[in-house]
Amino acid sequence: MSSTLHTLFESLQRRMRPEDVAELVLTELGPELTRSQTNLLTKAACGSLKRGVHQLSSMAQDFERPTPPLRKTRKASELFTRAPVLSDEDAADVEKVSAFVSQLGTEIRKQFQKSDFAGDRLNKEARLSAGLEISRRRYNKLFRFLARFEEKLETYRLEQRKYEATRIAKSSLATRLSWADFSKSRDAACFIAYFTARRNRRSVFTNSSQDRALDEIADMLLTRFKEHPCTEGWRAIAHVLPDVDVVSHLPDADKMNLFVTWLAVLHDIADLLRRTWERSRFDRSTMVVQRGDDSSTWNTTAGAWNAARQGWLGLAHTLGMHDAVDMMCLGKVMRLMASDVVRWHARSGGGLEPDTLIWAELPPPWEVLTGRQRCTRSYVERVCRKHGVDPELKGWTSHPGQRRAVPFSPTPELVHGVVVSHPQLASALKKAGWFSGKSGKEFDDDVGPFVVRRDEQGAVLDVTAVEVEETRH
Repeated sequence: MSSTLHTLFESLQRRMRPEDVAELVLTELGPELTRSQTNLLTKAACGSLKRGVHQLSSMAQDFERPTPPLRKTRKASELFTRAPVLSDEDAADVEKVSAFVSQLGTEIRKQFQKSDFAGDRLNKEARLSAGLEISRRRYNKLFRFLARFEEKLETYRLEQRKYEATRIAKSSLATRLSWADFSKSRDAACFIAYFTARRNRRSVFTNSSQDRALDEIADMLLTRFKEHPCTEGWRAIAHVLPDVDVVSHLPDADKMNLFVTWLAVLHDIADLLRRTWERSRFDRSTMVVQRGDDSSTWNTTAGAWNAARQGWLGLAHTLGMHDAVDMMCLGKVMRLMASDVVRWHARSGGGLEPDTLIWAELPPPWEVLTGRQRCTRSYVERVCRKHGVDPELKGWTSHPGQRRAVPFSPTPELVHGVVVSHPQLASALKKAGWFSGKSGKEFDDDVGPFVVRRDEQGAVLDVTAVEVEETRH
Protein backbone atom coordinates (compact mmCIF):
# COMPACT_ATOMS: atom_id res chain seq x y z
CA MET A 1 0.00 0.00 0.00
CA SER A 2 1.14 3.55 -0.75
CA SER A 3 2.47 5.92 1.86
CA THR A 4 -0.32 8.32 0.89
CA LEU A 5 -2.94 5.78 1.93
CA HIS A 6 -1.17 5.42 5.28
CA THR A 7 -1.24 9.21 5.68
CA LEU A 8 -4.97 9.21 4.91
CA PHE A 9 -5.46 6.53 7.57
CA GLU A 10 -3.45 8.54 10.11
CA SER A 11 -5.60 11.61 9.34
CA LEU A 12 -8.54 9.87 11.06
CA GLN A 13 -6.77 10.42 14.39
CA ARG A 14 -6.07 14.08 13.63
CA ARG A 15 -7.96 17.21 12.56
CA MET A 16 -6.67 17.87 9.07
CA ARG A 17 -8.46 20.40 6.88
CA PRO A 18 -10.60 18.90 4.09
CA GLU A 19 -8.49 20.82 1.56
CA ASP A 20 -5.35 18.99 2.70
CA VAL A 21 -7.10 15.62 2.59
CA ALA A 22 -8.38 16.41 -0.92
CA GLU A 23 -4.75 16.99 -1.94
CA LEU A 24 -3.85 13.53 -0.62
CA VAL A 25 -6.82 11.96 -2.41
CA LEU A 26 -5.67 13.50 -5.70
CA THR A 27 -2.23 12.00 -5.13
CA GLU A 28 -3.65 8.57 -4.24
CA LEU A 29 -6.24 8.19 -7.00
CA GLY A 30 -4.58 10.41 -9.62
CA PRO A 31 -4.95 8.92 -13.13
CA GLU A 32 -7.96 6.80 -12.11
CA LEU A 33 -10.10 9.91 -11.75
CA THR A 34 -12.24 11.33 -14.54
CA ARG A 35 -11.73 14.93 -15.61
CA SER A 36 -14.83 16.10 -13.74
CA GLN A 37 -13.76 14.21 -10.59
CA THR A 38 -10.28 15.74 -10.80
CA ASN A 39 -11.74 19.22 -11.24
CA LEU A 40 -14.01 18.73 -8.25
CA LEU A 41 -11.15 17.59 -5.99
CA THR A 42 -8.93 20.38 -7.29
CA LYS A 43 -11.56 22.90 -6.20
CA ALA A 44 -10.75 21.88 -2.62
CA ALA A 45 -7.06 21.02 -3.05
CA CYS A 46 -6.22 24.49 -4.39
CA GLY A 47 -6.80 25.70 -0.82
CA SER A 48 -4.47 23.14 0.76
CA LEU A 49 -1.48 24.25 2.79
CA LYS A 50 0.72 22.78 0.06
CA ARG A 51 -0.75 25.05 -2.60
CA GLY A 52 -2.25 27.87 -0.56
CA VAL A 53 -1.15 31.50 -0.64
CA HIS A 54 -0.37 31.55 3.09
CA GLN A 55 0.75 27.90 3.47
CA LEU A 56 -0.14 28.01 7.16
CA SER A 57 -3.16 27.84 9.42
CA SER A 58 -3.81 29.34 12.83
CA MET A 59 -5.90 26.30 13.77
CA ALA A 60 -4.41 23.17 15.33
CA GLN A 61 -4.29 20.11 13.11
CA ASP A 62 -5.15 17.83 16.01
CA PHE A 63 -7.68 17.58 18.81
CA GLU A 64 -6.48 18.59 22.27
CA ARG A 65 -5.63 15.37 24.03
CA PRO A 66 -5.68 14.73 27.80
CA THR A 67 -2.29 15.18 29.45
CA PRO A 68 -0.97 11.79 30.63
CA PRO A 69 0.52 11.56 34.15
CA LEU A 70 4.13 11.41 32.95
CA ARG A 71 5.53 13.45 35.85
CA LYS A 72 3.81 11.24 38.41
CA THR A 73 5.14 8.02 36.86
CA ARG A 74 8.68 9.41 36.74
CA LYS A 75 8.49 10.65 40.32
CA ALA A 76 7.24 7.22 41.40
CA SER A 77 10.42 5.66 39.98
CA GLU A 78 12.41 7.94 42.28
CA LEU A 79 10.36 7.23 45.41
CA PHE A 80 9.68 3.49 45.17
CA THR A 81 12.48 0.94 45.06
CA ARG A 82 10.48 -1.67 43.12
CA ALA A 83 8.72 0.67 40.69
CA PRO A 84 8.56 -0.83 37.17
CA VAL A 85 9.65 1.29 34.23
CA LEU A 86 6.82 2.78 32.17
CA SER A 87 7.45 4.16 28.69
CA ASP A 88 5.76 7.44 27.69
CA GLU A 89 3.38 5.41 25.52
CA ASP A 90 2.44 3.15 28.44
CA ALA A 91 2.06 6.18 30.72
CA ALA A 92 -0.72 7.40 28.39
CA ASP A 93 -2.65 4.14 28.80
CA VAL A 94 -5.10 4.45 31.71
CA GLU A 95 -5.27 0.72 32.41
CA LYS A 96 -1.49 0.28 32.40
CA VAL A 97 -1.04 3.24 34.73
CA SER A 98 -3.76 1.83 36.99
CA ALA A 99 -1.89 -1.48 37.21
CA PHE A 100 1.33 0.48 37.81
CA VAL A 101 -0.17 2.39 40.77
CA SER A 102 -1.65 -0.80 42.18
CA GLN A 103 1.78 -2.47 42.04
CA LEU A 104 3.41 0.50 43.76
CA GLY A 105 0.96 0.11 46.63
CA THR A 106 2.23 -3.39 47.42
CA GLU A 107 5.56 -1.90 48.45
CA ILE A 108 3.93 -0.18 51.45
CA ARG A 109 1.06 -2.73 51.79
CA LYS A 110 -1.52 -0.23 50.56
CA GLN A 111 -4.64 -1.47 48.78
CA PHE A 112 -5.57 0.24 45.54
CA GLN A 113 -8.24 2.95 46.02
CA LYS A 114 -8.03 2.61 49.81
CA SER A 115 -6.63 6.10 50.34
CA ASP A 116 -8.29 7.58 53.40
CA PHE A 117 -5.43 9.12 55.38
CA ALA A 118 -7.19 8.62 58.70
CA GLY A 119 -8.66 5.16 58.19
CA ASP A 120 -6.56 3.28 55.61
CA ARG A 121 -2.98 3.84 56.81
CA LEU A 122 -1.15 1.17 58.76
CA ASN A 123 -0.16 2.03 62.34
CA LYS A 124 3.28 1.25 63.74
CA GLU A 125 2.38 -2.29 64.84
CA ALA A 126 0.78 -3.13 61.52
CA ARG A 127 3.79 -1.81 59.60
CA LEU A 128 6.19 -3.89 61.67
CA SER A 129 3.96 -6.94 61.29
CA ALA A 130 3.98 -6.42 57.50
CA GLY A 131 7.76 -6.19 57.47
CA LEU A 132 7.91 -2.51 56.57
CA GLU A 133 11.19 -1.23 57.92
CA ILE A 134 10.71 2.44 57.04
CA SER A 135 10.07 5.48 59.19
CA ARG A 136 6.56 6.76 59.85
CA ARG A 137 7.45 9.98 58.00
CA ARG A 138 8.55 8.11 54.85
CA TYR A 139 5.53 5.80 55.02
CA ASN A 140 3.18 8.80 55.22
CA LYS A 141 4.96 10.47 52.30
CA LEU A 142 4.58 7.39 50.09
CA PHE A 143 0.96 6.90 51.16
CA ARG A 144 0.08 10.52 50.33
CA PHE A 145 1.86 10.23 46.99
CA LEU A 146 -0.16 7.17 46.00
CA ALA A 147 -3.42 8.73 47.20
CA ARG A 148 -2.82 11.80 45.05
CA PHE A 149 -1.68 9.63 42.15
CA GLU A 150 -4.98 7.74 42.31
CA GLU A 151 -6.90 11.03 42.25
CA LYS A 152 -4.85 12.17 39.27
CA LEU A 153 -5.50 8.86 37.55
CA GLU A 154 -9.27 9.14 38.01
CA THR A 155 -9.19 12.68 36.57
CA TYR A 156 -7.15 11.44 33.63
CA ARG A 157 -9.58 8.55 33.10
CA LEU A 158 -12.51 11.00 33.02
CA GLU A 159 -10.68 13.31 30.60
CA GLN A 160 -9.98 10.33 28.33
CA ARG A 161 -13.69 9.52 28.28
CA LYS A 162 -14.49 13.13 27.42
CA TYR A 163 -11.87 13.06 24.64
CA GLU A 164 -13.41 9.89 23.23
CA ALA A 165 -16.83 11.56 23.38
CA THR A 166 -15.43 14.52 21.44
CA ARG A 167 -14.17 12.26 18.68
CA ILE A 168 -17.45 10.31 18.47
CA ALA A 169 -19.47 13.55 18.36
CA LYS A 170 -17.39 14.74 15.43
CA SER A 171 -16.69 11.60 13.38
CA SER A 172 -18.66 8.67 14.85
CA LEU A 173 -16.36 5.62 15.09
CA ALA A 174 -13.69 6.83 12.65
CA THR A 175 -10.91 6.62 15.25
CA ARG A 176 -11.74 2.94 15.94
CA LEU A 177 -11.47 1.88 12.31
CA SER A 178 -8.85 -0.79 11.66
CA TRP A 179 -6.19 -0.49 8.97
CA ALA A 180 -7.31 -3.84 7.52
CA ASP A 181 -10.82 -2.56 6.78
CA PHE A 182 -9.68 0.94 5.81
CA SER A 183 -7.14 -0.25 3.25
CA LYS A 184 -9.29 -2.91 1.58
CA SER A 185 -10.88 -0.38 -0.81
CA ARG A 186 -8.95 2.73 -1.84
CA ASP A 187 -12.16 4.47 -2.96
CA ALA A 188 -13.80 3.77 0.41
CA ALA A 189 -10.63 4.92 2.21
CA CYS A 190 -10.54 8.21 0.31
CA PHE A 191 -14.21 8.87 1.05
CA ILE A 192 -13.77 8.05 4.75
CA ALA A 193 -10.73 10.30 5.16
CA TYR A 194 -12.31 13.25 3.34
CA PHE A 195 -15.73 12.88 4.97
CA THR A 196 -14.10 12.58 8.41
CA ALA A 197 -12.15 15.78 7.77
CA ARG A 198 -15.41 17.51 6.84
CA ARG A 199 -17.09 16.24 10.00
CA ASN A 200 -14.15 17.35 12.14
CA ARG A 201 -14.41 21.02 11.12
CA ARG A 202 -14.98 23.59 13.83
CA SER A 203 -18.37 25.22 14.29
CA VAL A 204 -18.89 28.73 12.93
CA PHE A 205 -20.44 31.41 15.14
CA THR A 206 -23.85 31.81 13.51
CA ASN A 207 -27.55 32.04 14.28
CA SER A 208 -28.39 29.59 11.48
CA SER A 209 -27.50 25.96 10.81
CA GLN A 210 -23.92 24.75 10.27
CA ASP A 211 -22.66 23.67 6.86
CA ARG A 212 -23.36 19.95 6.38
CA ALA A 213 -20.45 17.51 6.24
CA LEU A 214 -21.58 15.67 3.11
CA ASP A 215 -20.55 17.95 0.27
CA GLU A 216 -20.32 17.35 -3.48
CA ILE A 217 -16.77 15.96 -3.17
CA ALA A 218 -17.67 13.45 -0.45
CA ASP A 219 -20.72 12.44 -2.48
CA MET A 220 -18.57 11.88 -5.58
CA LEU A 221 -16.07 9.73 -3.64
CA LEU A 222 -18.91 7.66 -2.15
CA THR A 223 -20.37 7.16 -5.63
CA ARG A 224 -16.96 5.95 -6.88
CA PHE A 225 -16.94 3.29 -4.16
CA LYS A 226 -20.50 2.21 -5.00
CA GLU A 227 -19.36 1.44 -8.55
CA HIS A 228 -16.93 -1.19 -7.19
CA PRO A 229 -18.19 -2.07 -3.68
CA CYS A 230 -16.89 -4.68 -1.26
CA THR A 231 -18.04 -5.88 2.16
CA GLU A 232 -14.95 -4.58 3.96
CA GLY A 233 -15.45 -1.17 2.35
CA TRP A 234 -19.07 -0.98 3.48
CA ARG A 235 -17.99 -2.02 7.00
CA ALA A 236 -15.38 0.73 7.04
CA ILE A 237 -17.81 3.38 5.75
CA ALA A 238 -20.38 2.34 8.38
CA HIS A 239 -17.93 3.56 11.04
CA VAL A 240 -18.32 7.17 9.81
CA LEU A 241 -21.70 7.07 8.05
CA PRO A 242 -23.94 4.63 9.94
CA ASP A 243 -26.98 5.38 7.78
CA VAL A 244 -29.53 2.70 6.94
CA ASP A 245 -28.56 2.53 3.26
CA VAL A 246 -24.94 1.87 4.31
CA VAL A 247 -25.35 -0.64 7.16
CA SER A 248 -27.93 -2.60 5.16
CA HIS A 249 -25.04 -3.85 2.98
CA LEU A 250 -23.34 -5.51 5.98
CA PRO A 251 -23.65 -9.18 6.96
CA ASP A 252 -25.83 -9.71 10.04
CA ALA A 253 -22.78 -10.51 12.20
CA ASP A 254 -21.19 -7.15 11.33
CA LYS A 255 -24.47 -5.36 11.94
CA MET A 256 -24.76 -6.94 15.38
CA ASN A 257 -21.14 -6.11 16.26
CA LEU A 258 -21.70 -2.45 15.39
CA PHE A 259 -25.03 -2.44 17.23
CA VAL A 260 -23.33 -3.74 20.40
CA THR A 261 -20.53 -1.19 19.98
CA TRP A 262 -22.99 1.70 19.71
CA LEU A 263 -24.98 0.42 22.70
CA ALA A 264 -21.80 0.35 24.81
CA VAL A 265 -20.99 3.89 23.68
CA LEU A 266 -24.50 5.02 24.64
CA HIS A 267 -24.09 3.59 28.15
CA ASP A 268 -20.76 5.36 28.64
CA ILE A 269 -22.08 8.67 27.31
CA ALA A 270 -25.23 8.30 29.44
CA ASP A 271 -23.06 8.18 32.55
CA LEU A 272 -21.18 11.33 31.48
CA LEU A 273 -24.46 13.13 30.76
CA ARG A 274 -25.87 12.14 34.14
CA ARG A 275 -22.76 13.35 35.97
CA THR A 276 -22.77 16.69 34.14
CA TRP A 277 -26.52 17.14 34.62
CA GLU A 278 -26.33 16.51 38.37
CA ARG A 279 -23.72 19.20 38.94
CA SER A 280 -25.34 21.78 36.63
CA ARG A 281 -28.36 24.06 37.00
CA PHE A 282 -29.47 24.83 33.45
CA ASP A 283 -33.11 24.93 32.41
CA ARG A 284 -34.10 22.10 30.08
CA SER A 285 -36.95 24.19 28.67
CA THR A 286 -34.60 26.86 27.27
CA MET A 287 -31.10 25.28 27.20
CA VAL A 288 -29.40 28.63 27.69
CA VAL A 289 -26.00 28.59 29.41
CA GLN A 290 -25.93 30.02 32.93
CA ARG A 291 -22.89 31.01 34.94
CA GLY A 292 -21.28 27.91 36.43
CA ASP A 293 -22.67 25.47 33.84
CA ASP A 294 -20.12 23.11 32.30
CA SER A 295 -21.35 23.82 28.78
CA SER A 296 -18.20 22.46 27.11
CA THR A 297 -18.57 18.98 28.62
CA TRP A 298 -22.34 18.98 28.15
CA ASN A 299 -22.22 19.95 24.47
CA THR A 300 -19.48 17.43 23.75
CA THR A 301 -21.36 14.58 25.38
CA ALA A 302 -24.66 15.69 23.83
CA GLY A 303 -23.04 15.54 20.40
CA ALA A 304 -21.61 12.11 21.15
CA TRP A 305 -24.99 10.85 22.40
CA ASN A 306 -26.78 12.04 19.26
CA ALA A 307 -24.15 10.45 17.00
CA ALA A 308 -24.29 7.16 18.91
CA ARG A 309 -28.08 7.25 19.01
CA GLN A 310 -28.18 7.72 15.24
CA GLY A 311 -25.92 4.70 14.72
CA TRP A 312 -27.95 2.64 17.20
CA LEU A 313 -31.27 3.55 15.54
CA GLY A 314 -29.99 2.75 12.04
CA LEU A 315 -28.75 -0.68 13.07
CA ALA A 316 -31.88 -1.43 15.12
CA HIS A 317 -33.90 -0.71 11.97
CA THR A 318 -31.81 -2.93 9.69
CA LEU A 319 -31.75 -5.74 12.28
CA GLY A 320 -35.54 -5.64 12.55
CA MET A 321 -35.51 -4.60 16.23
CA HIS A 322 -38.65 -2.48 15.87
CA ASP A 323 -40.23 -3.87 19.04
CA ALA A 324 -37.16 -2.88 21.07
CA VAL A 325 -37.38 0.72 19.82
CA ASP A 326 -41.14 0.72 20.44
CA MET A 327 -40.49 -0.05 24.12
CA MET A 328 -37.31 2.01 24.63
CA CYS A 329 -37.27 5.05 22.35
CA LEU A 330 -34.17 7.04 23.26
CA GLY A 331 -34.53 10.77 22.68
CA LYS A 332 -32.06 13.30 21.40
CA VAL A 333 -30.05 15.52 23.75
CA MET A 334 -30.08 19.26 23.08
CA ARG A 335 -26.92 21.33 23.30
CA LEU A 336 -26.61 24.40 25.50
CA MET A 337 -26.71 27.74 23.71
CA ALA A 338 -24.84 30.89 24.66
CA SER A 339 -27.20 33.68 25.70
CA ASP A 340 -25.79 36.11 23.09
CA VAL A 341 -26.51 33.60 20.31
CA VAL A 342 -30.05 33.14 21.63
CA ARG A 343 -30.62 36.92 21.68
CA TRP A 344 -29.10 37.23 18.19
CA HIS A 345 -31.41 34.49 16.92
CA ALA A 346 -34.44 36.18 18.52
CA ARG A 347 -33.57 39.62 17.07
CA SER A 348 -33.27 38.00 13.65
CA GLY A 349 -36.84 36.76 13.89
CA GLY A 350 -36.15 33.24 15.14
CA GLY A 351 -37.83 31.47 18.02
CA LEU A 352 -37.14 28.54 20.31
CA GLU A 353 -36.37 25.37 18.38
CA PRO A 354 -39.34 22.98 18.82
CA ASP A 355 -36.91 20.12 19.44
CA THR A 356 -35.94 21.87 22.70
CA LEU A 357 -39.55 21.72 23.92
CA ILE A 358 -39.74 18.02 23.04
CA TRP A 359 -36.44 17.28 24.82
CA ALA A 360 -37.67 19.13 27.90
CA GLU A 361 -40.91 17.12 28.07
CA LEU A 362 -39.41 13.66 27.49
CA PRO A 363 -37.67 11.74 30.30
CA PRO A 364 -33.88 12.25 30.32
CA PRO A 365 -32.58 9.63 27.85
CA TRP A 366 -29.88 8.43 30.25
CA GLU A 367 -32.66 7.56 32.69
CA VAL A 368 -34.50 5.66 29.93
CA LEU A 369 -31.40 3.72 28.86
CA THR A 370 -30.69 2.56 32.41
CA GLY A 371 -34.33 1.56 32.97
CA ARG A 372 -35.06 4.14 35.67
CA GLN A 373 -37.76 5.76 33.52
CA ARG A 374 -39.90 4.54 30.64
CA CYS A 375 -40.21 6.19 27.23
CA THR A 376 -42.02 4.43 24.38
CA ARG A 377 -42.14 5.30 20.70
CA SER A 378 -45.85 6.12 20.94
CA TYR A 379 -45.21 8.59 23.78
CA VAL A 380 -42.44 10.32 21.79
CA GLU A 381 -44.77 10.56 18.80
CA ARG A 382 -47.48 12.20 20.94
CA VAL A 383 -45.05 14.76 22.37
CA CYS A 384 -43.67 15.56 18.91
CA ARG A 385 -47.13 16.13 17.42
CA LYS A 386 -48.06 18.28 20.42
CA HIS A 387 -45.26 20.65 19.41
CA GLY A 388 -45.95 20.45 15.67
CA VAL A 389 -42.97 18.24 14.79
CA ASP A 390 -42.94 15.21 12.50
CA PRO A 391 -41.22 12.53 14.67
CA GLU A 392 -39.81 10.64 11.68
CA LEU A 393 -38.62 13.57 9.57
CA LYS A 394 -36.85 15.13 12.58
CA GLY A 395 -35.30 11.80 13.57
CA TRP A 396 -37.02 11.39 16.95
CA THR A 397 -38.37 7.90 16.28
CA SER A 398 -36.39 6.73 13.27
CA HIS A 399 -33.08 7.19 11.51
CA PRO A 400 -32.90 10.32 9.31
CA GLY A 401 -33.87 9.73 5.70
CA GLN A 402 -32.18 10.73 2.46
CA ARG A 403 -28.91 12.63 2.52
CA ARG A 404 -28.44 15.71 0.37
CA ALA A 405 -24.98 16.86 -0.64
CA VAL A 406 -24.11 20.56 -0.41
CA PRO A 407 -21.62 22.49 -2.59
CA PHE A 408 -18.02 22.52 -1.40
CA SER A 409 -17.13 25.52 0.76
CA PRO A 410 -13.58 26.42 1.84
CA THR A 411 -12.60 25.87 5.47
CA PRO A 412 -12.38 29.32 7.12
CA GLU A 413 -9.85 30.46 9.68
CA LEU A 414 -11.79 30.76 12.94
CA VAL A 415 -11.23 32.51 16.27
CA HIS A 416 -13.81 31.21 18.74
CA GLY A 417 -16.12 30.57 15.79
CA VAL A 418 -15.66 33.99 14.12
CA VAL A 419 -14.40 33.86 10.51
CA VAL A 420 -11.08 35.68 10.01
CA SER A 421 -9.63 36.32 6.55
CA HIS A 422 -5.93 35.71 7.28
CA PRO A 423 -4.26 33.01 9.46
CA GLN A 424 -1.70 35.43 10.91
CA LEU A 425 -4.44 37.88 11.84
CA ALA A 426 -6.39 34.99 13.37
CA SER A 427 -3.36 34.05 15.48
CA ALA A 428 -3.01 37.65 16.67
CA LEU A 429 -6.72 37.90 17.56
CA LYS A 430 -6.57 34.60 19.42
CA LYS A 431 -3.46 35.66 21.32
CA ALA A 432 -5.13 38.95 22.27
CA GLY A 433 -8.19 37.11 23.57
CA TRP A 434 -10.71 38.49 21.11
CA PHE A 435 -14.15 36.82 20.92
CA SER A 436 -13.34 34.68 23.96
CA GLY A 437 -15.92 36.33 26.22
CA LYS A 438 -13.13 38.01 28.20
CA SER A 439 -11.46 41.40 27.97
CA GLY A 440 -9.04 41.53 25.05
CA LYS A 441 -5.38 42.50 25.29
CA GLU A 442 -3.36 44.92 23.17
CA PHE A 443 -2.01 43.71 19.85
CA ASP A 444 1.64 43.32 18.97
CA ASP A 445 3.09 46.10 16.80
CA ASP A 446 3.23 43.91 13.68
CA VAL A 447 -0.56 43.47 13.47
CA GLY A 448 -1.89 45.44 10.49
CA PRO A 449 -5.28 47.13 10.11
CA PHE A 450 -8.44 45.06 9.84
CA VAL A 451 -12.21 45.50 9.57
CA VAL A 452 -14.79 43.82 11.83
CA ARG A 453 -18.06 43.33 9.92
CA ARG A 454 -21.30 43.14 11.91
CA ASP A 455 -24.94 42.54 11.01
CA GLU A 456 -27.81 44.93 11.77
CA GLN A 457 -28.15 43.41 15.26
CA GLY A 458 -24.47 44.11 16.01
CA ALA A 459 -23.31 40.47 15.93
CA VAL A 460 -19.85 39.86 14.49
CA LEU A 461 -19.95 38.20 11.06
CA ASP A 462 -16.27 38.14 10.12
CA VAL A 463 -12.93 39.94 10.37
CA THR A 464 -10.98 40.97 7.26
CA ALA A 465 -7.40 42.18 7.00
CA VAL A 466 -6.95 45.47 5.11
CA GLU A 467 -4.20 45.76 2.56
CA VAL A 468 -2.13 48.92 3.01
CA GLU A 469 -0.44 50.37 -0.02
CA GLU A 470 3.20 51.27 0.49
CA THR A 471 4.01 54.98 0.14
CA ARG A 472 6.18 55.74 -2.87
CA HIS A 473 9.06 58.17 -2.48
